[in-house]
This record gives sequence, C-alpha cells and structure tokens, in this order.
Amino acid sequence: MAVINRISEQEYRELALHDTDHLWELWGGVLVEKPSMSMRHDNTSFRLGHFLQSQLDWREFRVNVNGGKTRRSARTYFIPDVVVIPAAFQMPFEDDPRAFNAFAEPLPFVAEIWSRTTGDYDIAAKLPAYRERGDLEIWYLRPYERTLTVWRKQPDGGYAEAIYRESIVPVSSLPGVSIDLDALLDG
Repeated sequence: MAVINRISEQEYRELALHDTDHLWELWGGVLVEKPSMSMRHDNTSFRLGHFLQSQLDWREFRVNVNGGKTRRSARTYFIPDVVVIPAAFQMPFEDDPRAFNAFAEPLPFVAEIWSRTTGDYDIAAKLPAYRERGDLEIWYLRPYERTLTVWRKQPDGGYAEAIYRESIVPVSSLPGVSIDLDALLDG
C-alpha cells in the first residue's frame, strides 16, 4: 500500500520560497517537482516570454517564464511555462521578500510547451485547470509538430479553440500583441 504525504498550502508556500534549487508544484496536496526540460523547450519558452514582454508595457504586465504560479485551490498550484501577470497583482508586494508569486485570479495569458516529460500531464490536468480558473487565453505549443492550440475565453464563460500551424497569431487577451509563430519556432 502506497502512502502519499500531503502538505498544507502554507507548507508548500514556505518550501517553494526557500528551496530555490527546485521548481515545486502542488498537485492535490502532493508536492511534485517540475522536471527539467529539453533545450528546445527552454529556448521556446524563453523566446515566447521575450516576444510577449517586448510588446507589453512593464508598468502594466509582467511576463514570467517558469516563475509565476497559478493557484487553482489551496491544494493545487501549477507553474506554467510562460504566464502574463498584470503588474497591479505584483506591485503591492514587490518589496516584500516573503511575497509569493502565485495568483488565484484569472490571468490574461498562460502557456504550456510540450515536453516528453510533462506533455500528457499538461493535457490531462493543467490545461483543464487553467480553463476552470477562467484564465483568458491558454496556449499549448508543440514545437516539434509546429502546432499551436489556443483556447480563448468567450463572453459566455466557455472557450473557443483555434489551431495554428504558421502565421502571425494575435493574443486576443492582450490587445495589440501578436506572436509570429514561424519566428518563435525557427529561432
């Protein structure tokens, strides 16, 4: 019989803040380390974050790559590969060394990039959780297949899905922002 040790939200926050050598997520109260990713995954995440931040005003939005956390519940926190956070969510806490970079509020943009170590889990758990949270735009990028699936929140609360294989992709949740998919994947 397997014994699963669950930890509290406060224990998770303390560990995630103090253990800077690991990226910790909380899955239903169970502490799980986000695994290392391939070079292509890391480069694609960084480029996407760079492309986004270069089009956004730092005073309004912050882009985190493997940094900001989404809080689904007191028992579930995920670390998206790329996330856009309204600056107003962070600014009141920036001078607090104990501030935890996690948000329960829906975020304007969350992205996961396929990895052989997390691909199945992203599809089964993370992407549905982002929709349950109400995040406005959710991207799932498969760099080796050169496909991007985007879910955009609709006024009725549902999500419209679009699939891209090339071209300039608008980020509807961030007016005026678009990503050149070819440049992102060929970089």
